[in-house]
Amino acid sequence: MDRLLTQQDGQLPMLEDCTIARQILDRVGDKWSVLIIVNLGVESLRFKELQRRSGGISQRMLTQTLRHLERDGIVWRKATPTVPLTVEYGLTALGESLLEPLTALVEWVNGNREEIAGARISYDNGHTGADTAEFINETETPPAAGAIGAE
Repeated sequence: MDRLLTQQDGQLPMLEDCTIARQILDRVGDKWSVLIIVNLGVESLRFKELQRRSGGISQRMLTQTLRHLERDGIVWRKATPTVPLTVEYGLTALGESLLEPLTALVEWVNGNREEIAGARISYDNGHTGADTAEFINETETPPAAGAIGAE
């Protein structure tokens, strides 16, 4: 059973089964899942429209992520036998319950990304060497970052 254990002493709750919790957090916390869930929170969408609104995602990655989200019960899929086949995606009740915390996370990111970028620059300026070389490009804002949840 994977549930939160509340602490009586005011500490944060613990997870009973870290393996399952890690798998779930990996799924709902990856960048493409967040974008897909937030976009489907506005309205159900056809595949190509969802791809367009999730700027930068490849067809293969969108297909793979949607399958995982469908398997986890977060997204529903409806195929209509037309020529060509029409496939629409939306959030299940479980997916809708995830929308509020994800939206709060997206708002937090949007409200704090300048401060985080500044902290990264400050850190990089104070730490020279090969160990920080991999982080240099992270201070740049990716093109799709401003489009989280936006149309």
